[in-house]
Amino acid sequence: MRVAAPEGLSTKEAEVYSKLKPELLPRHIAIIMDGNGRWARRRHLPRIAGHRAGVAAVRSTVETAARIHISALTLYAFSAENWKRPGTEVSFLMRLLQHYLREELPTLMRNDIRLDYIGRIHELPQEVQERMHETHAKTAHNTGMTLTLALNYGARVELVDAFSAIARKAARNGGLEHLQFDEAMIAQHLYTSHLPELDLVVRTSGEMRLSNFLLWQAAYAEIFVTEKLWPDFRGVDLLNAILEYQKRERRYGGISDAASASEHRQSLLSLK
Repeated sequence: MRVAAPEGLSTKEAEVYSKLKPELLPRHIAIIMDGNGRWARRRHLPRIAGHRAGVAAVRSTVETAARIHISALTLYAFSAENWKRPGTEVSFLMRLLQHYLREELPTLMRNDIRLDYIGRIHELPQEVQERMHETHAKTAHNTGMTLTLALNYGARVELVDAFSAIARKAARNGGLEHLQFDEAMIAQHLYTSHLPELDLVVRTSGEMRLSNFLLWQAAYAEIFVTEKLWPDFRGVDLLNAILEYQKRERRYGGISDAASASEHRQSLLSLK
């Protein structure tokens, strides 16, 4: 039985969606938005033109994810290493972020999207923080998808912050000698503790690396890499990534059901 496509999808998006199994959609998708500079360079434009063009990709991708009821979408918007870029580019990115938060608020509200952030937000310019808090507050009561922007984010820094928080908590409750570390404790102190387990990481521009993004969370996530540069990425590309995700068998370190059945048959034969 063919599942009806959600409202708002384009014809191409609806065509891809018809091939999906709605019950097997990833709960949490993270995207490494890469290739803005190369997109601009190929067109003999300044790098900032690529960043500006990338906003359309964000809008299309976010709306499509919300329409198909993805629970959480996390976008790698500004890494802790991005401060090393030329000051003019960093300043433009900060202004572009403020512009996005102001101009895209109607889109977030229309799609019932709750906006959140991860990273060392307190190190961003004050005017950027004010705009971030304002947009966050206005979307706080939305009940649909959680859109998280990773800003001034680095996975290693996140782990440092998590361990520091655990140590401070232990110091207030009897000291480090009583501390018993396990995975659950660390996960509870990560920036993403309120989000579902990460299922799918999408990277644009063909690069085969995680670039210090959600390293702990991506331990068993599926990774999908596309040659498309971020400004050319659209909602239909997200759906194609999900289609590929659904073709994979997630074993979490175990073996597949087919392999297990085969081994079982071989064991039975060896007993004869």
